[in-house]
Amino acid sequence: MQFELRYQTIEPKRQTYQNIIERFGDEPATRYQEATLDIEPRENFHYRPTWTPDHELYDANYSVLKLTDPYTYADPRGYYYTPYVTNRAALHDEFGKTLGYLENRDLLAKLPEGWEAVLAEVVVPLRHYEAGAQLVSVAGARFAYGSSLSQCASFAAFDRIGNAQMISRAGIGAGSGTADVLSAAKETWMTADHMQPLRRLVEEIMVEGDWAEGILAIDQIDKLLYPAIYSGLDERALLGGAGAYSLFAQYLTKWFADQRKWLDALVEAWRNDPEHGEANTAILEGFEAKWGTRAAQAVNALVAVIDTNIGMEVSA
Repeated sequence: MQFELRYQTIEPKRQTYQNIIERFGDEPATRYQEATLDIEPRENFHYRPTWTPDHELYDANYSVLKLTDPYTYADPRGYYYTPYVTNRAALHDEFGKTLGYLENRDLLAKLPEGWEAVLAEVVVPLRHYEAGAQLVSVAGARFAYGSSLSQCASFAAFDRIGNAQMISRAGIGAGSGTADVLSAAKETWMTADHMQPLRRLVEEIMVEGDWAEGILAIDQIDKLLYPAIYSGLDERALLGGAGAYSLFAQYLTKWFADQRKWLDALVEAWRNDPEHGEANTAILEGFEAKWGTRAAQAVNALVAVIDTNIGMEVSA
């Protein structure tokens, strides 16, 4: 007796979930769309927050910046949980291998004297800056309206902790494997004159009530700090015998480029929103005027220390 195997194609009754069908029609959807669109609750809340009874638990009015429909914004990276975790796991695995190479050869501990001072007095204390920025991103994750926004803020919060860990591990490597350098970095962050403008600014941003303003205020610092401290010193590090610093800094430079993708796209969505775009643009310009000058002053205080130690004029 012979049997013949046959394949039968069964067409699905629908290509995706109903909420996505209502937006785009009954067409195959991406995993990002299915994991993002219309996830956040919009109705049937049982109570208002006791700390802010004028708001619902999830409320667009936690920020003055508005989108007519928050789901018109999409993360250009297409990150939901799985691709985000996969990407960051690869990044930190790669960083671990680089750091292992530097530690095995004691290269961070053998940095030229000026670069050693830059690492100790400027870079390692910035682990506390990243911790403050993480809390600001957590506020965005909680209060942003719409999952397309809140998940970007969530990922940014995890990234900031990762950045702080990278900086900490580099500091421990420079300290020949001891954690004393981290205690010294905390003291520098708390008391050193050149750190106080940045510390005060971050602490004020942390208590800012508008989650979007907080994230954008931190970004005013990021846009000056990352080019000045990391990518801006790369060539100088290579030419000045501090190749170990260049290898470390490239990961933070790479992260900053990735951070820019979702945040620049969000700012553009705010500016171009059909209903709120004009008001959003005025608010964004106000945020920049409010925080931009102080961000420049804070970063310039760090740049002055770098200039003193490695004899290089860099500007924020």
